[in-house]
Amino acid sequence: MKTEKAYKNLDFLNSKDARTLRILAEYLHPKIQLEEEKVMNTIVIFGSARAPSPEELSSKDSLNKGRCKSSKLAEYYDATRMLSKRLTEWSKNLNHEEQKYVICSGGGPGIMIAANRGAREAEGKTATFRISLPFENSPNPYVNPELDFEFHYFFTRKFWFSYLAKALVIMPGGFGTLDEFFEILTLIQTEKMKKNLPIVLFGEEYWNKLINFETLVEYGVIDRKDLDLFFLTSNVDKAYEHVTSSLNSK
Repeated sequence: MKTEKAYKNLDFLNSKDARTLRILAEYLHPKIQLEEEKVMNTIVIFGSARAPSPEELSSKDSLNKGRCKSSKLAEYYDATRMLSKRLTEWSKNLNHEEQKYVICSGGGPGIMIAANRGAREAEGKTATFRISLPFENSPNPYVNPELDFEFHYFFTRKFWFSYLAKALVIMPGGFGTLDEFFEILTLIQTEKMKKNLPIVLFGEEYWNKLINFETLVEYGVIDRKDLDLFFLTSNVDKAYEHVTSSLNSK
């Protein structure tokens, strides 16, 4: 029996000893594909996977199954879709040969699919960096197939989110959104990330109820200037203006 080469041996590649190879694959494969598609700059949009679309909100079947618990989250779905569409239209008009900034989401449902949906409605490229989860495996019909990536490791996924990002929009979300938001803030605050990265924290009512940022300043665990690392708004026009004016100044 002929011995199988190590790089063709699936038992080995899926073993704990080959974890380093799998991590490298999650770096190299997106790198090659993104370069082929000439995607060098992204506007990343985070937010809850549980935000219902207008279609889900009006669906009797969805209501009966208890999927659409919050019309407030539905408002953020609509805001995401609108903002993503406008940013894509703006980006396409910057350079008629290539779309300079590509909307990128986490690839799941809710806010993430709204981001890709808005970009596709503007007939632009759009990308997803998905994570393999047992409860979020439905396809995203709005993403370009060649820019649809699935990751096993959260940290390699986060690397690609932050590495290409030229702006971030953080919509209301749960643990995952908070994790991604605060990791980016930490990288900027500690100057591990040195690029100018405009961050929009969208949804004043939600974020002010969830986090008392002034308490962090009051207790001295952050400086007041750290509050300037993000822009808080509930207005799509203001979010659009903040992102585009920041990127136009580069």
